[in-house]
Amino acid sequence: MVRKKRTGSGESSGEAPGAPGQGSSQRSETTQQHGGGRGLMPLQGAHGGGQHQGRGGGRGGRGPLESQPRDYQVRGGYLGRGGRSPRPGGGPPESQLPVYQGRGRPGGGPREYQPQEYQVRGVPRPIGGVPQPHHGRHGGVSVGPSVPPGPLRSVPELHQASNVQYQAPVVVSPSPPEAGSSSQPAEAEVSTGQVQQRFQQLAIHGQSSTSQAVQVAPASSKSVKFPLRPGKGTYGSRCIVKANHFFAELPDRDLHHYDVSITPEVTSRGVNRAVMAKLVTLYRQSHLDGRLPAYDGRKSLYTAGPLPFTSRAFEITLQDEEDSLGGGRSVLRRERVFKVVIKFAARADLHHLAMFLAGRQPDAPQEALQVLDIVLRELPTARYCPVGRSFYSPNLGRCQHLGDGLETWRGFYQSIRPTQMGLSLNIDMSSTAFIEPLPVIDFVAQLLNRDISVRPLSDSDCVKIKKALRGVKVEVTHRGNMRRKYRISGLTSQATRELSFPIDDQGTVKTVLQYFLETYGFSIQHSSLPCLQVGNQQRPNYLPMEVCKIVEGQRYSKRLNEKQITALLKVTCQRPHERERDILQTVQHNAYSEDPYAQEFGIKIDERLASVEARVLPPPRLKYNDSGREKDVLPRVGQWNMMNKKMVNGGRVSSWACMNFSRSVNDNAARMFCQELAQMCQVSGMDFALEPVLPVLTARPENVERALKGRYQDAMNKLRPQGRELDLLIVILPDNNGSLYGDLKRICETDLGLVSQCCLTKHVFKANKQQYLANVALKINVKVGGRNTVLVDALARRIPLVSDRPTIIFGADVTHPHPGEDSSPSIAAVVASQDWPEVTKYAGLVSAQAHRQELIQDLFKVWQDPQRGTVTGGMVKELLISFRRATGQKPQRIIFYRDGVSEGQFYQVLLYELDAIRKACASLEPNYQPPVTFVVVQKRHHTRLFANNHNDQRSVDKSGNILPGTVVDSKICHPTEFDFFLCSHAGIQGTSRPAHYHVLWDENKFTADGLQSLTNNLCYTYARCTRSVSIVPPAYYAHLAAFRARFYMEPDTSDSGSMVSGATSRGPPPGSARSSRAVGNVAVRPLPALKENVKRVMFYC
Repeated sequence: MVRKKRTGSGESSGEAPGAPGQGSSQRSETTQQHGGGRGLMPLQGAHGGGQHQGRGGGRGGRGPLESQPRDYQVRGGYLGRGGRSPRPGGGPPESQLPVYQGRGRPGGGPREYQPQEYQVRGVPRPIGGVPQPHHGRHGGVSVGPSVPPGPLRSVPELHQASNVQYQAPVVVSPSPPEAGSSSQPAEAEVSTGQVQQRFQQLAIHGQSSTSQAVQVAPASSKSVKFPLRPGKGTYGSRCIVKANHFFAELPDRDLHHYDVSITPEVTSRGVNRAVMAKLVTLYRQSHLDGRLPAYDGRKSLYTAGPLPFTSRAFEITLQDEEDSLGGGRSVLRRERVFKVVIKFAARADLHHLAMFLAGRQPDAPQEALQVLDIVLRELPTARYCPVGRSFYSPNLGRCQHLGDGLETWRGFYQSIRPTQMGLSLNIDMSSTAFIEPLPVIDFVAQLLNRDISVRPLSDSDCVKIKKALRGVKVEVTHRGNMRRKYRISGLTSQATRELSFPIDDQGTVKTVLQYFLETYGFSIQHSSLPCLQVGNQQRPNYLPMEVCKIVEGQRYSKRLNEKQITALLKVTCQRPHERERDILQTVQHNAYSEDPYAQEFGIKIDERLASVEARVLPPPRLKYNDSGREKDVLPRVGQWNMMNKKMVNGGRVSSWACMNFSRSVNDNAARMFCQELAQMCQVSGMDFALEPVLPVLTARPENVERALKGRYQDAMNKLRPQGRELDLLIVILPDNNGSLYGDLKRICETDLGLVSQCCLTKHVFKANKQQYLANVALKINVKVGGRNTVLVDALARRIPLVSDRPTIIFGADVTHPHPGEDSSPSIAAVVASQDWPEVTKYAGLVSAQAHRQELIQDLFKVWQDPQRGTVTGGMVKELLISFRRATGQKPQRIIFYRDGVSEGQFYQVLLYELDAIRKACASLEPNYQPPVTFVVVQKRHHTRLFANNHNDQRSVDKSGNILPGTVVDSKICHPTEFDFFLCSHAGIQGTSRPAHYHVLWDENKFTADGLQSLTNNLCYTYARCTRSVSIVPPAYYAHLAAFRARFYMEPDTSDSGSMVSGATSRGPPPGSARSSRAVGNVAVRPLPALKENVKRVMFYC
């Protein structure tokens, strides 16, 4: 170890890889031959259809608004096209999604372009902070949460209709923020003023003969109550399934909470736990009245019964021990003295928890749940390596190599949850990546995949090593039994042999090689390698790589590469009966009945899986074109095919071109492939020209931009005189194409205004590729404005609360950057149905926003324009206008499926986003407030459902999973609120993960059967495959659009950190007052704008 003298100043629990084209591991676009999966989800649990890492913590947090590119300014009200309805076929413009051409005065377009009934009567007065009551000609009152503050972020009042009935106001008292809220960005928090506001429910009548009550968006998280369950569903065939929930008996002990302060303060929970463990060992009998406390590793201690004092100080001496080489002996280094003060804080109220579980109290007492969770975590925390709510160990299953110096550790997830059956302990299997405890030299050799003694490291090698090792803990091996540990902060820029340092104040210098030889008798062999730098930058210490070994038990939290993801999935992918067996073995191994902490607190855990009543919903009948031999189809076990069927509305591709970026595909092979694809599109029901506009062009990947623009220009030179456009670009890509796919999509969709279909080289040479081509045809059809299939019930106007009046269905999601990318923005995407009654086509908009910000900032926005004054816009407003222009009708009902929200963010997301939806509607017309149903869709949970009898072929699909359409709304669901689990897809491999739907707001008054059936039926309308999928398509499409938009960011932004918000839709021009908004100290840069013709179609498919 050399100290330089100062001379001046990665987790998975087994989702199987799904269909091609869904995961982050597949940069090229291909089709999904096996649906059912989401793609791009954190790896937590085996699943029948494919989820890949890439939600970056992804359902984590989601700054202020930002300037928008010029072409997203909707300056008018609805610019509808009268009463025209979409025609079948892909050709006529009115069957396409509309162009957004709003122009005009602030708050309303030129009157001659607005349908009479939608003219905005005056500009809503901009206000800031808490909305004030507005008494104007409409007699409405505006109540709702404020928009997060930001430069020039004024918000319009929420206009209500004049016919208002008041209900008795609910008085809301201020209360402390919920646990965990401090982690949210400041602009997302609910202000104290709002918490103190009264929540008034206002009903709007007279919208139509069957009016729904429309409630004002609640003013605070304490005033809103999520909808109660409207009864349980009855539709479908009944069955019994097993869930990985274990009944936990509520203790009858008197729980006490104590505050703990440890000085000197340390950040390590491990040290804190060691201090408290020593305290309990020394003083349990003498000072703690024999109690065995549970400790959270920070500031809270819990006991079953009171301690014999209200406050007491203890002095604890910890001896730092270093691991020895020779077996059990430890070498004493130094002693550290800590002062511990334990002070009574409160009694934990289990009575309210019992009331909540019985359905007699609306709010879950979080502290009581937290106490029980901490108690049950005490023993596994001591035994295993805790990561979040999971526990891992190399002894819980065989470690598997992932490559690059990483390995998988098996473990289990554990969480206590309130359910209808009472308290439940949710246990699931999990795996994640750990750094192998290798000598650093071996780790580096694995990382670079070569013998590092052969040739010196390049600059790129050093960058890779530094990135992989920064923050990693190592122990030294050159000091005999002294295995001191250090954390790596970087690498030296010089090789070890070039390093020297002053050893005294006289300026005597010694080389690192000399020092190690003279001090330790250690001759450094790899002198050409850099040294590891440990300690801080002011006083860096140098350690040669060969004297260091990586400490065991360090989780790898950075992004895994594609091979590692595949290897991790292979390890964790388990058939349902295997997973069930492992879960039961884990519960038995944990032996909760013998856990001293569980015994102390009186918690008893049942060791049997919960048996739950379920229902299997029938599949919907799907409509295809009457020109095919089969005009409709009833899917069997979640799947069907296109044999003898034609797309219900085939799109038109009269002019197309092909570009080939693959060296191994010659022009003839490319031409033959395109011909086969064109024929398949024709056979499937599209109006598709068999010959391209120009011959196939082969180009080099590094010239992608020049080649694309040149070929597009060549095609347009030929087509423009005929008044035609280039409808489609087919692109052949190498199988490993790096950034080529993303570059191509960015250029096509934001620069050229061109939809494209990418195909991998391996599919060009595939022997039997009819199924592949059929799936590609499905994608092409929706990209050019066609429809693949429609629900028969939608055409027959038989869908409750959708078919009776114009209804728009939204999907929204926010994807976050991968771990380790500290400055990249989060990407929000919103899609909305553009056809009614079919609800099959979805237009999409995307927007970048602050790093890890969960709230969608650009749903609604207001900005000041120098010429036009106050202007409103945002994604919801544009999509409402788009719906109006596509269907000729304004939506009279909104159903909003929101993906990616964790339970701790329900209130924040609802308060902010429902308010934005309200304001977007009000900005179109003062009295316009269609009733909203807001549903959160969750996939990042650990509930798994198993067949009651794995050998009963009638109750499982081919993969051994429960049948598609299985819905559960009892026993393991929320005690009082409107939620349900739905497994809408058939499994492929691994264990299916049901989606969890939780209704946060419901003015449309859905029944349980109504919402469950609608959601399940929509899962059969996903455009990219002939399978039902695992989450409702609008949420799935929003996820795809958000992932696509990450390719639009300029290359330097993922590491250097400059971008955060701006929708690729209409907004203030880049030079306007809002274009330079900063979040934190990070400059804001909008995404490049999507071209208008791209926005109108399902470009993200």
